[in-house]
Amino acid sequence: MKLHSTARKLTALSAVVALTVAVAMVGPASGADAAVGTTLIAPAGIPNIPAVPFTGTKSAVFTTPQTMVNLSVVPAQGIVGDPIVVSGKAMAPNATFTLTWSTSDASWVAGIEPNTLNYMGTSYVNYNVDMATVTTDAAGAFSFATKIPSDWGGVHDIYAVSAGVGAGHGGLQVARGFTMTPKSGPVGTPITVTYTGLGPKLYAAGAALIYDNHFAGEMMARWTRGTAKVVILASGGIGKHYVQANEAISFSYLNVMQSPVPYANSGFGTFTITKDKGAFAPYIQWPSKVTPTVSAHTTLSNIGLDPNTKAIASLSPESGPVGSKTTINVNGLTTTGSHQIVWATVVGNRVNCTTGTCWVYNSLPLATVNVESSSISKEVTIPDHLGGWHVIQVKQGDVIEAQALFYVKESIMPFLDKNGKTIGMGLAKADLSGSADAFAKGGAGAPTNTFKEGEEFTISLKGVGWTQFDNTLAVTYDNSYIGYGCGFNSNGYLVVHLKAIGGVGTHIIDLRPLLYTQQPSFGNTPYGMAPVLTFDRDFPGLAAGYQIPAFHFAINIVK
Repeated sequence: MKLHSTARKLTALSAVVALTVAVAMVGPASGADAAVGTTLIAPAGIPNIPAVPFTGTKSAVFTTPQTMVNLSVVPAQGIVGDPIVVSGKAMAPNATFTLTWSTSDASWVAGIEPNTLNYMGTSYVNYNVDMATVTTDAAGAFSFATKIPSDWGGVHDIYAVSAGVGAGHGGLQVARGFTMTPKSGPVGTPITVTYTGLGPKLYAAGAALIYDNHFAGEMMARWTRGTAKVVILASGGIGKHYVQANEAISFSYLNVMQSPVPYANSGFGTFTITKDKGAFAPYIQWPSKVTPTVSAHTTLSNIGLDPNTKAIASLSPESGPVGSKTTINVNGLTTTGSHQIVWATVVGNRVNCTTGTCWVYNSLPLATVNVESSSISKEVTIPDHLGGWHVIQVKQGDVIEAQALFYVKESIMPFLDKNGKTIGMGLAKADLSGSADAFAKGGAGAPTNTFKEGEEFTISLKGVGWTQFDNTLAVTYDNSYIGYGCGFNSNGYLVVHLKAIGGVGTHIIDLRPLLYTQQPSFGNTPYGMAPVLTFDRDFPGLAAGYQIPAFHFAINIVK
């Protein structure tokens, strides 16, 4: 991708201006666009995270005098992977210097409570790393050739340091880079967009993905050092369609050249739809399997736990959708007689947050067991209730003897016939009869994926959670964001109502995670209430073990 000439001039000028600011001391510095909360540590296992650039070694703090040699960086602007040459003249002859490169770490901020998680914004830390060691010649000159590393967009200061003092100063401006693959295919083809050069700070940290001038969702790269990688599905009629990535805080900022960050150029690609093969079967796109870095989990506490218990509980499996089975195994019990196995959850809704009470704990009975020895093993069914983290407890009376965590995955609701056979998944004609049965089912009627133009249809999911990371899903229709749905008040059962429009043919509907920023709301929570296309690599819920997927559906519109 190439910049327009005007953008090149503006961004080169901004780089020069940025590099004329004198700094007395250069060392780590932090910032936040967030309310007070816990800065999340990126979970291990996110794929293809770029390493800290160059040597990866943080530079020692150094001072910068008012007068330093101007280091030359050619070119002064480029994208990740471009070759550059750093050089200096009129420096101390036959001397050794450490070249440093300014960079950052960025993350998300969350409010971690016993019964929920809240989204509270973003954070970043600035520091320098050692690029290389260079030695000047007898004339005091050096030259160092390298490539722009996979790092943040924006201005990167480069210093030549000796004995804790800066002797030379230059810089480089990293612009955005855009790639897209494949370039053609039928309706429903997964299109991978890679966008490099996003920044760690608010105004450069987000990008909007536009499909045929419709907002498909947002991209961030806080845990992936400025590289966003997303997948959307090709939609629309046979022919050319246009994909664009723009600077954004959720939604596109359209006069970038006049902004404080004019280097944040947009990227552009063309995708050609070759044919319409008809609607595909619904499927789920799961995020990367990562190792959580938050140990606290909702509904898990020591309140009510027997302080003298030696019992240890485990579950197999430890996660699954509503209606699935798990076996609880407990060893080390010292009490006998009748015990209850219960499901710890919450009930409520966010509307009540205005009164100070959003939700309360609740227990659902799963089974009763008669304990005759120190061990029990019992298979139980996961309730048709809220998703997310829950605790299964073994209790005698009001005393908890053992407990273990279970994660309820979001799932597509199956439609069953009278014999229990699956006859549809998620999609159905809307039941607008107004009957009690229709109301209980959220208006979901007979399952089908074929509709006439203008007909109302529904998509039904189960296991939606209640925290600000998993209580809501954003909906796009043919890669155009149209709204969102919440499953909290309906105990995890989410039914969204849509109109079949857009003409005869196949149409794509996607549901993706979003960052809920409504009730309760906090200051400085950017990127809220929009589809997070980078949900599988850069989403704060991943740090707490939340595996929130994207759901992909297709419908046929007929005459």
